[in-house]
Amino acid sequence: MKKDDIVVVVPTYNNPLTINAVANDVLSHGYRLIIVDDGSEMSVSSLVSEHDTLTILRHEVNQGKGEAIITGAREAQRLGFSYFISLDGDGQHLASQIEKICDACDGADQIIIGARNFEINHVPNGSKFGRWFSNFWACWDTEQTITDSLSGFRLYPTSILDLIIKTKRFDWEMEVLVKHAWKGRLIKEVSIECYYPTPEERVSHFKKFWDTAAIVMVHVKLLPWKFFLKKRYQ
Repeated sequence: MKKDDIVVVVPTYNNPLTINAVANDVLSHGYRLIIVDDGSEMSVSSLVSEHDTLTILRHEVNQGKGEAIITGAREAQRLGFSYFISLDGDGQHLASQIEKICDACDGADQIIIGARNFEINHVPNGSKFGRWFSNFWACWDTEQTITDSLSGFRLYPTSILDLIIKTKRFDWEMEVLVKHAWKGRLIKEVSIECYYPTPEERVSHFKKFWDTAAIVMVHVKLLPWKFFLKKRYQ
Protein backbone atom coordinates (compact mmCIF):
# COMPACT_ATOMS: atom_id res chain seq x y z
CA MET A 1 0.00 0.00 0.00
CA LYS A 2 1.37 3.41 -1.01
CA LYS A 3 1.19 6.65 0.98
CA ASP A 4 -1.33 8.04 -1.49
CA ASP A 5 -3.69 5.13 -0.75
CA ILE A 6 -4.38 6.13 2.86
CA VAL A 7 -5.17 9.12 5.01
CA VAL A 8 -4.30 9.51 8.69
CA VAL A 9 -7.08 10.31 11.18
CA VAL A 10 -6.15 11.74 14.58
CA PRO A 11 -9.01 11.94 17.11
CA THR A 12 -8.00 14.35 19.85
CA TYR A 13 -9.43 15.82 23.02
CA ASN A 14 -7.51 18.33 25.16
CA ASN A 15 -3.98 17.56 23.92
CA PRO A 16 -2.73 21.16 23.56
CA LEU A 17 0.90 20.30 24.40
CA THR A 18 1.29 17.52 21.85
CA ILE A 19 -1.17 17.89 18.97
CA ASN A 20 0.96 20.28 16.89
CA ALA A 21 3.98 17.96 17.14
CA VAL A 22 1.80 14.98 16.19
CA ALA A 23 0.46 16.84 13.16
CA ASN A 24 3.94 17.89 12.06
CA ASP A 25 5.22 14.33 12.49
CA VAL A 26 2.48 12.91 10.25
CA LEU A 27 2.74 15.65 7.62
CA SER A 28 6.55 15.46 7.50
CA HIS A 29 6.24 11.80 6.46
CA GLY A 30 4.10 12.80 3.50
CA TYR A 31 0.67 11.61 4.65
CA ARG A 32 -2.63 13.43 4.21
CA LEU A 33 -4.07 14.20 7.66
CA ILE A 34 -7.54 14.62 9.16
CA ILE A 35 -7.64 15.84 12.77
CA VAL A 36 -10.96 15.46 14.57
CA ASP A 37 -11.13 17.88 17.50
CA ASP A 38 -13.61 16.22 19.84
CA GLY A 39 -14.73 19.31 21.72
CA SER A 40 -11.36 20.37 23.14
CA GLU A 41 -11.38 23.38 25.47
CA MET A 42 -8.72 25.00 23.27
CA SER A 43 -9.61 24.43 19.62
CA VAL A 44 -7.07 22.51 17.56
CA SER A 45 -7.33 25.13 14.80
CA SER A 46 -5.62 27.61 17.11
CA LEU A 47 -2.77 25.20 17.88
CA VAL A 48 -1.91 23.63 14.52
CA SER A 49 -0.52 25.45 11.50
CA GLU A 50 -2.44 25.30 8.25
CA HIS A 51 -1.23 22.88 5.60
CA ASP A 52 -2.44 21.94 2.12
CA THR A 53 -2.93 18.28 3.10
CA LEU A 54 -4.46 18.93 6.53
CA THR A 55 -8.18 18.95 7.33
CA ILE A 56 -9.43 19.88 10.80
CA LEU A 57 -12.96 18.88 11.81
CA ARG A 58 -14.50 19.79 15.14
CA HIS A 59 -17.21 18.47 17.43
CA GLU A 60 -18.41 21.44 19.44
CA VAL A 61 -19.32 19.07 22.28
CA ASN A 62 -17.20 16.09 23.32
CA GLN A 63 -18.76 12.92 21.88
CA GLY A 64 -16.11 10.31 22.61
CA LYS A 65 -13.12 8.83 20.84
CA GLY A 66 -15.14 6.31 18.86
CA GLU A 67 -17.44 8.97 17.48
CA ALA A 68 -14.42 11.10 16.56
CA ILE A 69 -12.92 8.18 14.62
CA ILE A 70 -16.25 7.69 12.82
CA THR A 71 -16.27 11.38 11.84
CA GLY A 72 -12.77 10.94 10.45
CA ALA A 73 -13.76 7.75 8.63
CA ARG A 74 -16.68 9.51 6.93
CA GLU A 75 -14.38 12.30 5.77
CA ALA A 76 -11.82 9.75 4.53
CA GLN A 77 -14.54 7.99 2.55
CA ARG A 78 -15.80 11.32 1.17
CA LEU A 79 -12.27 12.05 -0.04
CA GLY A 80 -12.20 8.72 -1.86
CA PHE A 81 -10.04 6.65 0.50
CA SER A 82 -10.79 2.99 1.21
CA TYR A 83 -8.44 2.84 4.22
CA PHE A 84 -7.28 5.17 6.95
CA ILE A 85 -4.79 5.03 9.81
CA SER A 86 -6.01 6.10 13.25
CA LEU A 87 -3.45 7.28 15.79
CA ASP A 88 -3.71 9.22 19.04
CA GLY A 89 -3.00 12.89 19.59
CA ASP A 90 -0.96 12.46 22.79
CA GLY A 91 2.37 11.83 21.04
CA GLN A 92 2.64 8.14 21.92
CA HIS A 93 2.32 6.96 18.32
CA LEU A 94 5.04 7.65 15.77
CA ALA A 95 4.34 8.42 12.12
CA SER A 96 7.52 6.54 11.19
CA GLN A 97 5.69 3.32 12.12
CA ILE A 98 2.77 3.84 9.72
CA GLU A 99 4.69 2.28 6.85
CA LYS A 100 5.03 -1.00 8.79
CA ILE A 101 1.27 -1.24 9.15
CA CYS A 102 0.59 -0.31 5.53
CA ASP A 103 3.10 -2.90 4.27
CA ALA A 104 1.10 -5.60 6.07
CA CYS A 105 -2.11 -4.73 4.20
CA ASP A 106 -2.63 -7.04 1.25
CA GLY A 107 -5.73 -5.28 -0.06
CA ALA A 108 -8.23 -7.43 1.82
CA ASP A 109 -10.96 -5.93 4.01
CA GLN A 110 -8.98 -6.03 7.25
CA ILE A 111 -8.11 -4.14 10.42
CA ILE A 112 -4.40 -4.03 11.24
CA ILE A 113 -3.38 -3.19 14.81
CA GLY A 114 -0.05 -1.61 15.68
CA ALA A 115 0.91 -3.81 18.64
CA ARG A 116 3.05 -1.96 21.17
CA ASN A 117 6.10 -3.23 23.00
CA PHE A 118 5.17 -3.17 26.69
CA GLU A 119 8.47 -4.68 27.87
CA ILE A 120 10.00 -1.25 28.39
CA ASN A 121 10.45 1.18 31.27
CA HIS A 122 7.66 3.50 32.45
CA VAL A 123 4.83 1.05 31.63
CA PRO A 124 2.77 0.58 34.83
CA ASN A 125 1.91 -2.97 35.86
CA GLY A 126 -1.74 -1.92 35.87
CA SER A 127 -1.51 -1.09 32.17
CA LYS A 128 0.07 -4.47 31.44
CA PHE A 129 -2.67 -6.29 33.36
CA GLY A 130 -5.37 -4.23 31.65
CA ARG A 131 -4.01 -5.15 28.26
CA TRP A 132 -3.86 -8.86 29.16
CA PHE A 133 -7.43 -8.79 30.47
CA SER A 134 -8.72 -6.98 27.39
CA ASN A 135 -6.82 -9.29 25.04
CA PHE A 136 -8.36 -12.38 26.64
CA TRP A 137 -11.89 -11.23 25.89
CA ALA A 138 -11.00 -9.81 22.49
CA CYS A 139 -9.60 -13.16 21.40
CA TRP A 140 -12.65 -14.96 22.81
CA ASP A 141 -15.17 -12.77 21.01
CA THR A 142 -13.38 -12.42 17.68
CA GLU A 143 -11.89 -15.94 17.56
CA GLN A 144 -8.70 -14.33 16.25
CA THR A 145 -5.28 -13.80 17.83
CA ILE A 146 -4.95 -10.32 19.30
CA THR A 147 -2.11 -9.24 21.59
CA ASP A 148 -2.81 -5.50 21.87
CA SER A 149 -6.55 -4.93 21.71
CA LEU A 150 -6.20 -1.55 23.46
CA SER A 151 -3.86 -0.02 20.90
CA GLY A 152 -5.33 3.03 19.18
CA PHE A 153 -2.77 2.83 16.38
CA ARG A 154 -4.71 0.97 13.68
CA LEU A 155 -5.40 0.72 9.98
CA TYR A 156 -9.14 0.58 9.29
CA PRO A 157 -11.05 -0.04 6.08
CA THR A 158 -13.83 2.52 5.59
CA SER A 159 -16.15 -0.51 5.46
CA ILE A 160 -16.39 -0.20 9.26
CA LEU A 161 -18.96 2.50 8.53
CA ASP A 162 -21.33 -0.31 7.53
CA LEU A 163 -21.13 -1.95 10.97
CA ILE A 164 -23.80 -1.43 13.61
CA ILE A 165 -21.82 -0.16 16.60
CA LYS A 166 -23.59 1.18 19.66
CA THR A 167 -20.65 2.50 21.69
CA LYS A 168 -19.01 5.89 21.20
CA ARG A 169 -16.07 6.23 23.55
CA PHE A 170 -13.01 4.08 24.31
CA ASP A 171 -15.22 0.98 24.29
CA TRP A 172 -15.90 1.63 20.58
CA GLU A 173 -12.38 0.41 19.78
CA MET A 174 -13.26 -2.98 21.23
CA GLU A 175 -16.72 -3.27 19.70
CA VAL A 176 -15.44 -2.44 16.21
CA LEU A 177 -12.97 -5.35 16.40
CA VAL A 178 -15.71 -7.78 17.40
CA LYS A 179 -18.26 -6.61 14.85
CA HIS A 180 -15.62 -6.56 12.09
CA ALA A 181 -14.63 -10.16 12.95
CA TRP A 182 -18.27 -11.27 13.02
CA LYS A 183 -18.52 -10.17 9.39
CA GLY A 184 -15.87 -12.78 8.61
CA ARG A 185 -13.17 -10.13 8.17
CA LEU A 186 -9.56 -10.45 9.26
CA ILE A 187 -7.73 -8.71 12.11
CA LYS A 188 -3.94 -8.63 11.89
CA GLU A 189 -1.18 -7.16 14.03
CA VAL A 190 2.20 -5.59 13.33
CA SER A 191 4.78 -4.93 16.05
CA ILE A 192 5.52 -1.23 16.30
CA GLU A 193 7.65 1.05 18.41
CA CYS A 194 6.00 3.83 20.36
CA TYR A 195 6.88 6.55 22.83
CA TYR A 196 5.56 5.70 26.27
CA PRO A 197 5.88 8.80 28.47
CA THR A 198 7.04 8.83 32.06
CA PRO A 199 4.36 9.19 34.78
CA GLU A 200 5.21 12.91 35.02
CA GLU A 201 4.62 13.46 31.30
CA ARG A 202 1.63 11.20 30.83
CA VAL A 203 -1.70 12.74 29.87
CA SER A 204 -4.58 10.30 29.49
CA HIS A 205 -8.34 10.74 29.30
CA PHE A 206 -8.83 7.00 29.83
CA LYS A 207 -10.66 6.56 33.14
CA LYS A 208 -9.25 3.29 34.42
CA PHE A 209 -12.30 2.10 36.33
CA TRP A 210 -15.17 3.47 34.26
CA ASP A 211 -13.67 2.97 30.81
CA THR A 212 -12.44 -0.51 31.71
CA ALA A 213 -15.92 -1.32 33.01
CA ALA A 214 -17.40 -0.04 29.74
CA ILE A 215 -15.09 -2.33 27.75
CA VAL A 216 -16.08 -5.28 29.92
CA MET A 217 -19.75 -4.46 29.30
CA VAL A 218 -19.13 -4.64 25.54
CA HIS A 219 -18.19 -8.30 25.98
CA VAL A 220 -21.02 -9.01 28.42
CA LYS A 221 -23.61 -7.62 26.00
CA LEU A 222 -22.16 -9.36 22.94
CA LEU A 223 -21.55 -12.77 24.49
CA PRO A 224 -25.06 -14.19 23.89
CA TRP A 225 -25.01 -13.02 20.27
CA LYS A 226 -21.69 -14.72 19.64
CA PHE A 227 -23.30 -18.13 19.96
CA PHE A 228 -26.82 -17.54 18.69
CA LEU A 229 -27.70 -14.55 16.55
CA LYS A 230 -24.50 -12.71 15.75
CA LYS A 231 -25.20 -12.56 12.00
CA ARG A 232 -28.75 -11.35 12.51
CA TYR A 233 -27.43 -8.82 15.03
CA GLN A 234 -25.62 -7.08 12.20
